[in-house]
Amino acid sequence: MTGTLRGLRPPVHELRQPPPPGAEKLNYSIGLPGGAHCAGSARSVVRSLLTRHGLADLCDTAALAASELVACAHRFTPDKEMMLKIRWQFDALRIVVYDQHPAHSSPEASEECRRRRSRGMWLLAAAVEACGGDWGLTPVLTPLGGTKSWALLPH
Repeated sequence: MTGTLRGLRPPVHELRQPPPPGAEKLNYSIGLPGGAHCAGSARSVVRSLLTRHGLADLCDTAALAASELVACAHRFTPDKEMMLKIRWQFDALRIVVYDQHPAHSSPEASEECRRRRSRGMWLLAAAVEACGGDWGLTPVLTPLGGTKSWALLPH
């Protein structure tokens, strides 16, 4: 018989999927368009990524943290684009949200805004502190302003 054999199935080893990436490969940046729906998108993305990278045990707290960070960014910069970063580094999950909150005209106004944001993140604070993590927020040092809010969840 000559020619190509048709209809033969490839060997089983060729059908196997590659193993999923480990936690050390978890490093994603995702642009969110702005809007209240972005909190739900952040929850879904975080759950999916953590499951894929073998960190499913962090899903509940991480999804809540991402959702709260995005919701707070939306409250202070409604309908403005934001950036969600998820990274595994030094045996901890780091979730960071950058928003486009305008720069304040004085240090006093900036501090008052930071206090208002902090008070609004009581649920995030409780969840993160319960697992031994940390969270915070800081102005982004650009001429146009912006805020970086973050949560750190140890494994």
